[in-house]
Amino acid sequence: MPPGVCILPSFRVLTRPRGADAMNPSVPLSPLPPSPAPSVTAPDRSVLPWVRAPRRMLAASLALGVLAEVLLERARWGLGFPLLVAALVGALASLGGREGWQRARPNAWLLAPLGLVSVFVAVRDSSWLLALNAMTAAVLLMMLSHFWAAGRVERLGLADYILVFFGSAAQSLLYPPVLVRDSVDVRGLKTHSRLLGALSRGLLLALPVLFVFGVLLQSADGIFSSTVQRMLSFDLDLDRLMWRGMGVAFGASVAAGVLGHALRRRATKELGDAEVASATPRLGLIEALTLIFAVNALFFVFAAFQVAYLFVGDASSPAAGYTFAEYARRGFFELVVVASLTLALVMALTRWTRRETRMAQTVFRAGTSLMVVLTLIILASAMRRLSLYEDAFGYTLLRVHTHVFMVALGAVLAWRAVTLWWKPERFAVGAFATALGSVLVLNFLNPEAFIVRHNLERYARTGSLDTEMFYDLSADAVPGLVLADSTLQETDRWRLGTVLKEHQERLSQGDSVPEWNVSRFLARRALLRSGAWSAPGPDGGN
Repeated sequence: MPPGVCILPSFRVLTRPRGADAMNPSVPLSPLPPSPAPSVTAPDRSVLPWVRAPRRMLAASLALGVLAEVLLERARWGLGFPLLVAALVGALASLGGREGWQRARPNAWLLAPLGLVSVFVAVRDSSWLLALNAMTAAVLLMMLSHFWAAGRVERLGLADYILVFFGSAAQSLLYPPVLVRDSVDVRGLKTHSRLLGALSRGLLLALPVLFVFGVLLQSADGIFSSTVQRMLSFDLDLDRLMWRGMGVAFGASVAAGVLGHALRRRATKELGDAEVASATPRLGLIEALTLIFAVNALFFVFAAFQVAYLFVGDASSPAAGYTFAEYARRGFFELVVVASLTLALVMALTRWTRRETRMAQTVFRAGTSLMVVLTLIILASAMRRLSLYEDAFGYTLLRVHTHVFMVALGAVLAWRAVTLWWKPERFAVGAFATALGSVLVLNFLNPEAFIVRHNLERYARTGSLDTEMFYDLSADAVPGLVLADSTLQETDRWRLGTVLKEHQERLSQGDSVPEWNVSRFLARRALLRSGAWSAPGPDGGN
């Protein structure tokens, strides 16, 4: 051991100073400066997120991108959509493993509505429902991705659902470059750079030699020449390949974003990890009660008039000075807006009003509950007006969807009244579940078949039928139209026949397996059984 150096039990290396103080025992030992650590460039985790098993996740994302291109790059969507969603959820469960599933179990109920709306893409043919189902599936996937690692959906506030969706979508954009960065070993490529360079130079030498010998051998034997030409002759559609490549890349990026965001490590608390904190009340109780009782008085007077005319009196004729259309249209949209604004008002008052005693809390809850009840009467008035309009002019897609929306709005108002007295923090998840339920109700209702059935019932009573509207319907309505053909008068049967011919042309081209759809299958079968349509060719049927 060199003189002047000692090793202490803590393994710190100490040395005496040089020069005049080297032999002075009163001078304390000073530690040697630490040896510099090897330079290792770590990825900047503060800027980009990081994921587990990046190579497996990148491979799964690329596979899902290819699958999305194969299943969804079609003229029509059908069975391919639920298959793709199932593959994405399966990849998520496989990559997350048992530990990931245990963390995701409290929010696993999201899989039920996600599976249903995805399957309905392969059941209904309506373009309205297709867009609604696809958007709902996207929202549920973002929610599932956000809450796969931890947190609870029911802990979100109403505005937090919007923040989670857009925030998760924005964060998902960060993961594709992270997966590529963490999966590609650049240092390994540098290690084998000599071998790769040698192979490249060998190929450059081999290509001209092969070309010369190939030309000579083809000239020497005609059969060999034709075989080589047949092997090398293929149509290369560069535009199509480019677009399909872009489609695969887009699908893989979306899959990487969903998988990466779901399997991320959560360093800080996020939305849904804790209950929504109550806001600091800023409005006095007297001011709030004044507003509540004033609105309740106005709503009570209006509701009394509505009940007297629409529900007790003779509502078979319009109010004096109005036609059915004017009376229904003039009041319907205004009443729906009033109901929506009342819901927002109750939520704002509940959040910002000071209620410091139990009596104040009870009076406030009673007043806002009465406001909700009166609003439900106003909403029932709006629905009654719409029913009068439909009895006079028939059903349309917009009117049916509006009916479902009003029922959902009424359910949310009723849930608001319940949560005023019991678990106020659960209002948001109830409203979210009501929105999901509305989408499922529309799918189970099959709006276009409903329209055909009820408009034909109205035709039996009034003899009036708007056949022009049937042109805009999809295959969902065709079985009902085929059954109605025998119940119409001659002129209406001819008009309906032109509608059915239009639908026949749309259905003349059959569906591939990814495009297969229940409604289109039933529509083709109904047309075939009616004898109005000959069987399609090999490429035109199911």
